[in-house]
Amino acid sequence: MSSNEDASAAPASAIAPARSSRAEQIPYHRLAHLRPRYRWWRMLVTGVLGVGLYVAMLLLLIVPLVVASLLVPGWGAEMQVLLTTVQYFDLDRPWLFLALVVPLILMIPALLLASRIVEGRGVGLLSSVTGRLRMGWLGRSLLLALAVFVMYFAVVLGWAAATGEAIVVDFSHPTLWVMVLLVLLLIPLQAAAEEYVFRGYLMQLVGGWLRHPAFAILLPVPLFVLGHGYDIWGAASVGMFALVAAWLTWRTGGLEAAISLHIVNNALIFLLGAVGPVDANATTGTPVDLLASTIAMVVYALLADRWAGRLGIARTASRVAVGSGTHRLDRMLHG
Repeated sequence: MSSNEDASAAPASAIAPARSSRAEQIPYHRLAHLRPRYRWWRMLVTGVLGVGLYVAMLLLLIVPLVVASLLVPGWGAEMQVLLTTVQYFDLDRPWLFLALVVPLILMIPALLLASRIVEGRGVGLLSSVTGRLRMGWLGRSLLLALAVFVMYFAVVLGWAAATGEAIVVDFSHPTLWVMVLLVLLLIPLQAAAEEYVFRGYLMQLVGGWLRHPAFAILLPVPLFVLGHGYDIWGAASVGMFALVAAWLTWRTGGLEAAISLHIVNNALIFLLGAVGPVDANATTGTPVDLLASTIAMVVYALLADRWAGRLGIARTASRVAVGSGTHRLDRMLHG
């Protein structure tokens, strides 16, 4: 065999350097780097545009109501109630609950639209490392959260009754079932909206700049606490909720477990508030409340993290670097 034949028969690795490849695992808080238009400043622009879109949506909702209040007898007085009340959960006025929750839900379309406009394809990366909301995992974590928090409220209310506190349950209010229906329909959307903003957008905003997950978990917490008008113990409980939800989002690679925690916590408070044992308008707390709620949230988080591991829930996204170039394994970006 000639030398030329030897050369032609030789493997490619013998006549050219091999192009090395490796899979880089991208955690949830760093997913902004997988967006096709990523620049360090783009998520800031997303936030500014999102606020603008949100204000526009609110105006589209509010202006017709203001006009109607000027034209329809009796509506003006009701609008005055809306502007002066601090008791948004009122069985006599279920529409106040709508006024509390619907503006929060509008954060979802405002954020997702702004993200698509500014950062391009891949909006689903705000949901999880797979580029979508993983509905199977959402359902499972929802059942887990329900089991943990039903037990939590049973223990709390049982202890209150055992120590002499009167626990009154009343199913007689004529608008009770209207309120129950509103809670079941709207609270999942309200909880998801807050998670997309505080655990989705803000975690990935911070994670776009700072690699360690502690920054993405901790830095948004004060903003979440400031969004709730509670006393020091209530604020501490809200802060603990934010920490647990952010840790879960990072550990499980998506918002699903945090959304489930948020849905169950809020829904049970409002449902119990509708029949009496809980004050759904309360803005105060105690050290005992903080300790009990923290235990419940930590138990849920640890169980959810372990279950996610057993189910093989993806915790990171893969990006393969080949030679000096980079290929992003994100089907959604090219769909």
